[in-house]
Amino acid sequence: MPTDTPLAPGNRRAWTNGVLAALTGIFALMAGLFLANLWGRPSRPANPLVDEAFLDTAPWRQSYADLARAKEDLSDFDCYACHEKNEPPPIRYDADLNIIIPEEHETIKMGHGSHQRNNHCFNCHNESNLLVLHTRDGRELSFAESSVLCGSCHGPTYGDWEAGAHGRISGYWDRSRGPAHRLDCVNCHNPHAPRIPSRTPAPPPSPLRGPRTDPSREPTH
Repeated sequence: MPTDTPLAPGNRRAWTNGVLAALTGIFALMAGLFLANLWGRPSRPANPLVDEAFLDTAPWRQSYADLARAKEDLSDFDCYACHEKNEPPPIRYDADLNIIIPEEHETIKMGHGSHQRNNHCFNCHNESNLLVLHTRDGRELSFAESSVLCGSCHGPTYGDWEAGAHGRISGYWDRSRGPAHRLDCVNCHNPHAPRIPSRTPAPPPSPLRGPRTDPSREPTH
C-alpha cells in the first residue's frame, strides 16, 4: 500500500511559496483586467438631491403666539375693526343647515368634524367678545391659549400633546441641558378644518444598483 510521505521542511516552504506566487499572479491578472475595463462597467443612475421641503423643520402654519413673538401685524385678529361691539355677528345657513361664510371670510373653509355638528363659529369664538375664545365650560381664553381650547374637547390627545407624544417638541428632552419648545395645535391643524392635508411622501433610499433591463435575469417567485 502506498503511503503519504510528508514533505521535507525545505520542500514544504517551496510549495507554499509557489502557491502564494500563483495566487499573487492570478490577483494581479484580475486587477489588470478590471483596470482595462474590457467588459465595461454597469452605469448607475445619479442620486437625485433630496427635496429641501423634506428637510425644513419649520411648522407649516403660524400661531397667534408665533406672530406676537415676532411682532408681526395682528390686525387680522382685531374683529372689532369691522364688527360692532356688543352685537354678535349674525350667522346665516343654507338649506342643508351649513354655515354660509361671508365674503369677508371667504378664505375660511369649515370642516371641523365629519358630522358637521361643530361647524359653528360660536362653539369656539365668544359671541359676546370676539377678541377671546371660550370653552364648553365657559372659560375665556386668549388666541395665544388656543391649544387649551382644543384640549377642552380633545382630552386624550391633549394629554399626549402635553407629555410630548403628540405633535413635535424641539430642543432638549433633558431640561437640565436646555429648553424645549412645544408647538401649538394650530401650528399643524387648521382650527376650522383640522384634518391635516395629505403630503407627498419622502423618496425611498437610492438603490445601489440601477434597474434591471434583462427580463431573463429577473428573480422568479
